[in-house]
Order: sequence, then structure tokens, then C-alpha cells
Amino acid sequence: MSGPTNGSTGAARTADLPARPHVPDQTGRTVVVTGANSGTGREAAKRLAAAGARVVLAVRNPDKGADALAEVLGTRSDAEAEVRILDLADLASVRAFADGLFRDLDRLDTLVNNAGVSVPPRRYLTADGHELQWGTNFLGPFALTNLLLPLLLAAPSPRVATMCSYAANQGRIVFDDLDWERREYRALPAYAQSKLADLHLARHLAHTAAGRGWALVSTAAHPGLTRTNLQVTGPSMGRDRPVRWGSGLLPMAVPEHGVGSLLVAATRRDAAQGAYYGPMSGLAGPPRRALLNRRMRDGATAARLWAVAEEVTSTALPADRS
Repeated sequence: MSGPTNGSTGAARTADLPARPHVPDQTGRTVVVTGANSGTGREAAKRLAAAGARVVLAVRNPDKGADALAEVLGTRSDAEAEVRILDLADLASVRAFADGLFRDLDRLDTLVNNAGVSVPPRRYLTADGHELQWGTNFLGPFALTNLLLPLLLAAPSPRVATMCSYAANQGRIVFDDLDWERREYRALPAYAQSKLADLHLARHLAHTAAGRGWALVSTAAHPGLTRTNLQVTGPSMGRDRPVRWGSGLLPMAVPEHGVGSLLVAATRRDAAQGAYYGPMSGLAGPPRRALLNRRMRDGATAARLWAVAEEVTSTALPADRS
């Protein structure tokens, strides 16, 4: 992967944090972690439960979810966690998941948009007919966030933390072909577009929250190079044997370290509205405030993308009560 084209954020960068940053006390907080059955999602769920949170593991596969749940419940004797089914590649599943939370919860304190898919070798489609990476990595989390906002806004100090990717540095939002229908499908550019869109999601939500005076804080993170199932599941689709994308190119962090930036984004009390966190070098190291290139800072594109996604997913921000 080529290096990023970074621009200044216009603010001083924060000091480096430990590779395994301290997670503040989460007692009394209910947290949803998508993709919690493996990788950074599983690590995040464990660390949050260990800090006292009640954790909802949002997963596609119930068997893998049950395995992760046992590990999460083992973090402390009074750990609280449960598994709920969520397929971000199916907007009906997203709605059903959100409806279930509204039935059972009076508030949601933190949403961690972690789940995703990476570089399938050909153009697959979601249940709703969208290119798989665009639908799973962006449209699904976007719809979930919008649908859960009323539940989040019922909490005193709600957070939304969205997992992006170092690949977002190369991303471009092509509005006339978001689903790669007109161009020849290219796996990595499609992935980069979806993860840049995730960053726009996080930053436009932060802009909206600030403008409306919401207590909600929206942040983003990327894990650098972290070895997870993400590098296997997508590249292996349609193949007879597993393939690991990027294998042997560069050393990769284990999920226990790669999750650091996401945990900072989701729990650090002094995390700034719209802040973006990543490993120190971009690919590895302790978490710190990440730089944003020009495309990442493009508020007009973020606002336009939000409007497009609302129409595509048939979801919308809650009515402004100010």
C-alpha cells in the first residue's frame, strides 16, 4: 500500500498513548460493538466489558458470536454481555437489529461501528444490490447510526466511534459511480472509497452534533496494519482455498494492539469532537491523533454524501428539537 498524502488538521497533535491504552471506567454504560466476533471488534468488546460496560456483540454468525461471548464474559466475574444478530450487508437486518434495541433498551451510551469487509476479488453485491464493500462498510453502518441516534441521544454522554482504515488516505468519493457499476471493479480502490466514506460519516455526524448542541461525541479511528480476519474473509470469497491479502508485505500488529486507536476514540474522555486516531507511524505504534488529508477534510463532500446515503438507506437524522 502506498503512503498517505496527509494535510495539517490545523490543530496540534496529541501526545502518543500506550499501545494498550487505559480504558476509563465504563460502569453503567451500554455499548454496541459491530463485528465483535473476531479481530479488533472482539478485542474492543473484551476491553469494554472488563472496564464495566454492558456489551452487545453485534455479529452475523451466531456460532462465532457465542464463542466470542464466552471470552467476553470471562473478562470479569460480573461481566455483562449478549449476542445479537446484525448483517450490515442487509438493510432489513440493520432495521431489525435497531428495532430490537429500541424494544429492550431505554438508552444506548456508545456505538462502535467496527465491522467491515475488505478487498473481495470480484464485485459482489449486498442483499440490497450495492457493491459489497460500499454496502457493508458504509451504507450499513450509516443506516445503523441514523436509526440508533434517538436511543443514543437519550443517554447523558453518548459516543459514536467509527472504524476507518489507513487505506482511506487513497480514497476518492465518485458520486456518479459509488457502486462500481460503470467502471471496471478494482478491489482496493473500492475499499478505500468505502473507508473514506466512513470518515466522512464520523466527521459530518460530529459537525451536526456540534451544530445542534447534542451531547453526542462522534470520533473515528484506524488500526494501521493489524492482522485480523479482514485480510482473509474478503480476499478468499469465491476461491477454493483461503487467501490472506498483504501477507508477508509488512509486519502486522496483533488485534490486542491494533484496537488501541478505536478504544481511544470510543472511550477517552478528552477525545475531541470529530477527532481521528491512528497508530503513531500510520501503520504501527501507539495511538495518537491522525492527520487528515484534503479529501478527508472536505465538508461539502461529507454533507453531500450524507444526503445521498439518507436517500439510499431511507434513514434520516432525528428532527432538530433545538
